[in-house]
Amino acid sequence: MLDRDGFRPNVGIILLNQRNQVFWGKRIRTHSWQFPQGGIDRGESPEQAMFRELHEEIGLMPEHVRIVARTRDWLRYEVPERYIRRDARGHYKGQKQIWFLLQLTGQDWNLNLRATNHPEFDAWRWNDYWVPLDVVVEFKRGVYEMALRELARYLPRNDHRNRYLRSGMRTRDGDYAAHDGGQMQMPGPAMELPPGAVFDPNPQAQVEEVVKGKHVS
Repeated sequence: MLDRDGFRPNVGIILLNQRNQVFWGKRIRTHSWQFPQGGIDRGESPEQAMFRELHEEIGLMPEHVRIVARTRDWLRYEVPERYIRRDARGHYKGQKQIWFLLQLTGQDWNLNLRATNHPEFDAWRWNDYWVPLDVVVEFKRGVYEMALRELARYLPRNDHRNRYLRSGMRTRDGDYAAHDGGQMQMPGPAMELPPGAVFDPNPQAQVEEVVKGKHVS
């Protein structure tokens, strides 16, 4: 289902844990990392599509999350032609997305990458809020920045670090990730992974190895 300009309606999901870190998934059989996202089916509202994709991609149910906020308008990105299926070239242009900011109210063990027979991810991790801007595939970076900036003002006020996240600043000691002209600081303390999570220590070094010619959803 495309609009008149060739953009497919889509939802994106920024899922927060209790430390305001974001869920980051590795697309199955690639080295490409991204937020959960997926198309809106005919007759679905963006919120209905979000809950469906939340379950299909990472196994969570509505009772496991709380909706914190959503973007006001559609955010668009174009997909390079080399990533578009041959039969879609000429009329498919990219995605237009409504982004949701969710708070995980369940537990890490409620996450399940094998909730369906067609998994989207084969590994996941928690990242500090701005880190995805430095490691997402380039053609999605602009829309990620727009979504993260618009939704940062709604981050729950769990501790003093959140004022730096909302203002896009880095803490003085650099221990927490923030956006400052595209440069990112990774968290200083060792990351403790929950059961079932897989950690890729350097996704940026491999992010360009996405299989060419494969349709990007």
